[in-house]
Amino acid sequence: MEKNNSRRGFIEKSLVGGAFAFTALPGLLSGKDRLTSSITRESGKRLGPKVDKVLRSYPENMVWGYFGADVPPKLTVKEGEIVEIHTISTSGVPREDPESFFKENNLAYDDHAKELVEIIKNVPPEPSGIRGHMLTGPVFIEGAMPGDSIEIRIHDVILRSEYGVNHVRPGREDIPQEIKNSESFVYKYNKKRTSAELLPGVEIPLKPFMGVMALSPPPETGRVSSIPPDFFGGNLDLKHLIKGTTLTLPVSVEGGLFTTGDAHGAQGNGEVSGTAIETSMILVAEFVIHKKTISMPLAETPDHFIVFGLNPDLDEAMKQALAESIRFIHEHLGFTYEEAMSISSTAVDFEITQVVDRTEGVHGMIPKSIFTNRTFDYWYSS
Repeated sequence: MEKNNSRRGFIEKSLVGGAFAFTALPGLLSGKDRLTSSITRESGKRLGPKVDKVLRSYPENMVWGYFGADVPPKLTVKEGEIVEIHTISTSGVPREDPESFFKENNLAYDDHAKELVEIIKNVPPEPSGIRGHMLTGPVFIEGAMPGDSIEIRIHDVILRSEYGVNHVRPGREDIPQEIKNSESFVYKYNKKRTSAELLPGVEIPLKPFMGVMALSPPPETGRVSSIPPDFFGGNLDLKHLIKGTTLTLPVSVEGGLFTTGDAHGAQGNGEVSGTAIETSMILVAEFVIHKKTISMPLAETPDHFIVFGLNPDLDEAMKQALAESIRFIHEHLGFTYEEAMSISSTAVDFEITQVVDRTEGVHGMIPKSIFTNRTFDYWYSS
């Protein structure tokens, strides 16, 4: 894991628009890869932006548990195209008799369920024994080259199923000793899919996001598990990456090779049981290439810049997140290192992203509102 590396040159400062004055290229369509979007309103009209290409969660488009530069792309897109990527969560569903899960939990055996069962029965595990999430991809982004960075604009994240699953398991050293039994909890969504009920009187607001969004690691790394996050993204589990936000990642191979999955209906910071509300979702995204090199993931919302610290040691992850905050404020907002440290101490909220993915995560929330002499343009408006 790279630590305390400079993000110098990530993006040119904008004299008017602030640190992130991005302009996407017009969407371009290649009919060869185009499929029909499944996102429709009750009236039959498509939701959100026009979708140029679709990558469905069919067995041939899935990767079980790993990233690698040798994984063949399943879809090719141009910069600025809107792509719809379908993901499936197999969490809680037994491999021996997957159909029984739906019957036992009084869930509809619908198209989503049939697709899930087809994936369980037909997607093989990684031959060498690497294990991780059920993922969709990769997507090849034309024009992306090693040394570039790719900005992933999250136009929407849409729930596909009527339920999600959370697991509680004893045995991990950070699990309280009072937790004696393994148990899986099926959360059922209300009709509007705005909340999930655990028990009568316990309703969790749904704030869907993708737990895993990754570009390929460098070729020399080989295949790696999707469980620990790294500088190329992956299992970041950042709950703030909802609709209308952005994640920017460094490119290590031609085309970037974007892969996603591990969809979460809701999650608390920390993801302390090891799982969130694991569910199936559709990611609607746009890819923007920047001819700038970065060394760590960087996220943005309408209100914040978000920096990351990643390390197996939570204290070291915190140190890296602080270093990334100071560096960002210095390099992109023009403050001295000492001023940036003061701002980080008085205004930046450092939160524990997750403590369960082998490599633990801390993120720093840098509020845009405190920089009163700056205006930050942003691509999304609600």
